[in-house]
Amino acid sequence: MEGMTRAEIDQAESKDFAIGSGPKRPRDAATLILLDRAGGRFKVLMGRRHMRHAFMPGKFVFPGGRTDPADSRIQVVSGLHPEEERKLAGTGSRASTTRARAIALSAVRETYEEAGLLIGRKGEFQTTKADWQGFSDHGVQPSLEALRFVARAITPPGRVRRFDTRFLAAWREDVAVALAEGGPTNELEELVWLPIDEAKLADIPSITRTVLGDIEARLKDDPSLRPGGPVPFYRLRHNRFRRDIL
Repeated sequence: MEGMTRAEIDQAESKDFAIGSGPKRPRDAATLILLDRAGGRFKVLMGRRHMRHAFMPGKFVFPGGRTDPADSRIQVVSGLHPEEERKLAGTGSRASTTRARAIALSAVRETYEEAGLLIGRKGEFQTTKADWQGFSDHGVQPSLEALRFVARAITPPGRVRRFDTRFLAAWREDVAVALAEGGPTNELEELVWLPIDEAKLADIPSITRTVLGDIEARLKDDPSLRPGGPVPFYRLRHNRFRRDIL
């Protein structure tokens, strides 16, 4: 997608997004790329969105959604690695470690809600937040230490929904509890573990395919996903889709 004009992106994504006047300012969002390294071949968890969604209907995606600022107040057993927190916090007037924490925790929450997978450690956890009650019910203390910030993308203008999405990655072994019935929201109709090269051939949005290529390349050089690695940042600038490195 790097170097494409806005018109080229609109054409490429015409089946991915509902075109129309959306919010002027993209909303914070987070998604989790859950990786399985067993068997010597990296696999990734994908889920198919319902056709009724205005945003990427019927597409295979990673679990994720809008960031709730209240997520920053959820108690965790271990926080983000300092290098990951620094990059997630960003720069400029909106830079904030509290915001970084909310973004990371929203990825963990959405993975529970959509896929029924609870990231953390077994142990007593109490909360008054309804969205996090599943962690209390199943005895899982949320943890952020395993999360790696691997990509960022801002939805181009002219979409019904616009998001400033941070893509985070974690390993399948970081899942403390996997619910057989899936998550409580039922937003994803089908959950599958796919080798990365096969996932890139699935019915996925263009930006998802681009990020999968990035994570595949990074894993070749850094199979353990060390903290502080390069983070590709995709956005439309001066009518061209740019790829910068954070």
